Parts: sequence; structure tokens; C-alpha cells
Amino acid sequence: MNGDWLIRGRDGRLCVYLLSEAAVRCRAERGPGGPWDPPRTVGGAQRLHPVLAVGQGPDGYAHLVSWRPTVTGESGLVHSTHFRPRLAALDWNPIGHPDKRGDGTGTPAVAVDAEGRAHVFVRNKGGGVSMVAQKAKGGWDPWRDLKGRDVQGDLAAVTGESGRVELYAAVPGGILHWRQEEPGAQPVLQEALETPVRPGTLRALATSPDSTTLFFTDETGDLCAWRPGTKPVPLLAGAGPGPVSAIRCELDGYDCTLLAQRSASGRVAFAAYPTEQESAGAWWAESGPQLPADAQVSLAEDDAGRVVAASLAPGSDALLLTHRKHEPGLALEAWRPV
Repeated sequence: MNGDWLIRGRDGRLCVYLLSEAAVRCRAERGPGGPWDPPRTVGGAQRLHPVLAVGQGPDGYAHLVSWRPTVTGESGLVHSTHFRPRLAALDWNPIGHPDKRGDGTGTPAVAVDAEGRAHVFVRNKGGGVSMVAQKAKGGWDPWRDLKGRDVQGDLAAVTGESGRVELYAAVPGGILHWRQEEPGAQPVLQEALETPVRPGTLRALATSPDSTTLFFTDETGDLCAWRPGTKPVPLLAGAGPGPVSAIRCELDGYDCTLLAQRSASGRVAFAAYPTEQESAGAWWAESGPQLPADAQVSLAEDDAGRVVAASLAPGSDALLLTHRKHEPGLALEAWRPV
């Protein structure tokens, strides 16, 4: 999965998206802070490949993108909008293929601009990136080739506080960055950073009115933070090999960035620091039980503004959840199965 698969919906309910072998399923709270419903399939009965990108707009709507088989040896991308966690999502709508036809080319990424338009990015057969975006009054624009080459691993799409969409991609020995110069415009390749980067570790977060911050792991295992126009800053040693989940939240009255990652020991590690102040330092603190090696972690805030963390082993319903306690610091409640 690519993106935040634990989200707070427009109605305040928490919701998680689960991947099974051929479908996407959703679990949601029956009410904010209440018990959870059993999993249910979203988007209709179409058979899907086990891949999902999730993005959420300022209106609270979730946009889901996956690949589905079409004819033998070929696939196409499909999109669904989920307006509220306890409502049925729209049926999967085909949005085409970056190369017009062929098999799946990589895990998509999706970001939603200030007007609620989904922007879907995916690697193309040439090794660059292609994009398709929703029109302001319905339907989809044509596919656009954003260029680039030798793109590796998952893409990281993000919407800045300005409402403009940005994209990051790892390439051998570096990172590419695209950004919309105007709302609704095609993102333009802004900068190519030369830096050692491990593909599959990119995570982007809006951190100020003018900036987004990319988190990635370098070849030495350090977790780094980079804002385009500056140099990347090593933040701390990565707790584990995979990407981090990241959110901004208020901790003890300060605007902080909170990171979570499955650690090498198998537990979930958390680190927080004042947003965009990497020089303040950060330290990991582990929490919860040991998880399977492929377990994923996602962060959100609930309807009461409390930090929530969820862990999930792909292909299973073994969902664990914890909330921040009502006390100073980042003390967490005991993890519990949902």
C-alpha cells in the first residue's frame, strides 16, 4: 500500500483500508471513538491486483487507486472515491494505462489538490513517471508524461499547504522532485538531488505553507529529511528497513512531526521533533508487541485530536491500534486488536 491507509473520515470516524488477494476492504468505527465494523469490500465486485494507493483531500474524501486485470497479460488502473467511511465507496472506474496498454508498471501514488481533484502518478514502461488527473467538472484529463528515467521503488505524492501537488521519486544515486507551479497545472520537474537513497523508503509530508519535507533512508541506514532547495539532513538512524509513516501533530503545545516505523526488533518505533527543526534531534522509543516482518504502520489523529497508530500485516485482518494518552509527552495506551 502507498499512502496513509489509516485516515479520519469527513464524519470523524477512523477508517482503515485492507488489501486482500483480489479486493480492497474497509473497516470503520461505528461512531467516533466507538467500536469497529467488520471488514467490507469497497468499490464493487471487480477483481483487483493486490496493490493500493490512498490519498485524502481537504474535504475528507478518500481516493483509492489500484490495478485490475483486463485481458491476458495486461492491466489497467482504476479509481474509486470513498466519501464517508460507513458509506459505500463508488464503483471502480477505469482510468487507463500510462502506456495505453500493457501490464502493471508499478505501485501508483495519489494526491488530492485543494479543489478535491485526484492526481494519480505511476511509473511508465520507459522508467519515467506518468500522471493522470481529474478535471474540475468531472472526468479525467489525458495521461501526461512527466519525464524522468530509471525510477525505482514507490513514488511519494503529497499536497502542500498551498494546495499544490508535489511528487518525489528515487533514482540511482538520487531523488527527483516535481511540483505544480499553479493549481491544476502539470507538475514540473524542479530539482534532481544527488544523494544515496534506498528505493522504497520515501515518505513526503506538508510541513509549512511553502515547503514539503521528504523522509528517506540513505545507503548507510540513516533516516534523512530533505526540503527542496536545501541539503538533506540526517535525522537519526532508521529503526527498520521500510518507509516511515509521518504526521504533524501538537505535542505539549508544539507543532511537531511524528514518525513511526517497524523496527528491526519487530516492534513499532516512534520519534518526534519540532516540525522543520531537525537540528533539535529525535530519538526512537519502541512500543507494542512484535510484528511480522512485512507489517505496516500508519498514523492519524482521531476526532478528539489524539494521535492514533495502527499496525497491519498485509493480507490479514490482524489490525492493532493504540491512542495517545491524555498526559504530557507521547505516552501511548496499550495496543489492542480491533
